Amino acid sequence: MKKLIIVTLMLTVFGISRINAEEAVFRAMQTEIKRSISELKKQEFPPYFISYNITDVEVMAIVASFGKILSSGENKSRVLDIDLRVGDYDFDNTHIIRGNPFNFGSTGGAITLPLETDENAIRNMIWFATDRRFKNAIERYEKAITNKAVKVAEEDLSADFSREKPVTYTGKRIEFKVDTSKWSNLARELSGMFNAHPLIFGASVRFNTEIKHKYYVNTEGSKMSWSETNARIFVNAYTKADDGMTLPLYRSYFAFTPEELPSKELIAKDIEDMISLLNDLRNAPIAETFTGPAILSGEAAGVFFHEIFGHRVEGHREKDPNSSQTFKKSIGRKILPDFIDVVFDPTKNVLNGTPLSGYYKYDDEGVTAEKVVTVKDGVFSNFLMSRSPIEGFSHSNGHGRRQQGFQVVSRQSNMIVTSSKTVKNEDLRENLREEIIKQNKDYGLLFVEVSGGFTFTSRTIPNAFNVTPLVVYKVYADGRPDELVRGVDLIGTPLTTFSNIIATGDDMGIFNGICGAESGGVPVSACSPSLLVSTIEVQKKSKSQAKPPILDSPVLTNKAN
Repeated sequence: MKKLIIVTLMLTVFGISRINAEEAVFRAMQTEIKRSISELKKQEFPPYFISYNITDVEVMAIVASFGKILSSGENKSRVLDIDLRVGDYDFDNTHIIRGNPFNFGSTGGAITLPLETDENAIRNMIWFATDRRFKNAIERYEKAITNKAVKVAEEDLSADFSREKPVTYTGKRIEFKVDTSKWSNLARELSGMFNAHPLIFGASVRFNTEIKHKYYVNTEGSKMSWSETNARIFVNAYTKADDGMTLPLYRSYFAFTPEELPSKELIAKDIEDMISLLNDLRNAPIAETFTGPAILSGEAAGVFFHEIFGHRVEGHREKDPNSSQTFKKSIGRKILPDFIDVVFDPTKNVLNGTPLSGYYKYDDEGVTAEKVVTVKDGVFSNFLMSRSPIEGFSHSNGHGRRQQGFQVVSRQSNMIVTSSKTVKNEDLRENLREEIIKQNKDYGLLFVEVSGGFTFTSRTIPNAFNVTPLVVYKVYADGRPDELVRGVDLIGTPLTTFSNIIATGDDMGIFNGICGAESGGVPVSACSPSLLVSTIEVQKKSKSQAKPPILDSPVLTNKAN
């Protein structure tokens, strides 16, 4: 009984300490935000809005290669982001300066705060950072006023900042302990599976976890705290063909806590498949430039939609005069086949039993996350919005996102493509063969795996996309076995490609990844059924001219001896 009392008292003390630490952070933020808005209102151009966002970040990462640990460690940081606005909601210092290619400029970078919760130290750093942001805001505000005066009339007359209801929220603080010994042993064991394959020149297994505790206050009255967590395993490996082409493959696994990650047996089976596929890729023929019908697997189709569609519905791009503004005049117009819907739903944390990494409750402007239907029955209806309004869309729908140290812009979350015209996947292949014959082609393509891609949305360059396939097969019209090929990039322009979608499979592929853009890297999910496309274009991939290693691997040498 005595031991139980001691343990209970210790837990109570530590619990109070943590709660007091959180309150100290809030007191520092609220005290300085009130002081700043009160004192700076005496200036010629006072701020009308200030927000402070403090993020406590705990990262654990273990990397192993060929059975040995390359690195292992934990990193903790506390980061302050400030949004300070001079002027008013209609026109402020964030107003686009036309002629400037970097319209959505940096907020000045993240401010690193002490890890130890010393209220006075935190206040002091917030005070000094606020002073610098205020001076920078005035300078940019004056430039924006001048720029507006000397340029032609603006196309988009919407306000610079939306008015949103303040939110008060205290979420459950999420914590978990990482058993570093367990995960180190797993990384060693899994990465060691590549040792017996000397023609695999690089391989690694990375395990990492991240816990973010977010604190947010603003001058409108919002006061919020919540936690976001994730755990990931990445398996990467590559080989080289005799002609010098590098051939990578990867597998990634996402969960919200380490305990929810897949079993060792499942990952080991995936690695065995990777090894076999890498060996096949080394001997696969190079694909030729091709235009014709193709199937994109669900995962590949998810990345495809993410690149060619998702970035074009991020609302802030429609306000930028340098942007192509692909869908600016498309509200109520058909842009996709009438059997396709596209939603972005950050409130959904699981789909068909798979966790979704684009899940969150509140965005980085303290706005409640919302499900956004962007396409219904093929008709475009909505943009993803932060607090930067655009013509016809005056409010945020909870998609203002950023990595610490970057300025918030509208970003994707969980993109989910659904279809009312599905066929079984085996029937989809038959439909592909029919389309091949119809177009008088010898074969079509099947894209099984992709690693990501990129897209251009600026007016100054062609609005094309490039998706990077890893595993591609030729599917022959005459029923011959599929043939693995290598060395192609999937390219095209979005509006033409949208019109080429014929049908979808009855599956749902899920791609969990990190998307990089103006506001840094944010976690997203891209979910889609397999797509049958009447016309797709591929080009030859650039490749290294370096030969494979001259000497045999020491593994082979040791075996021979």
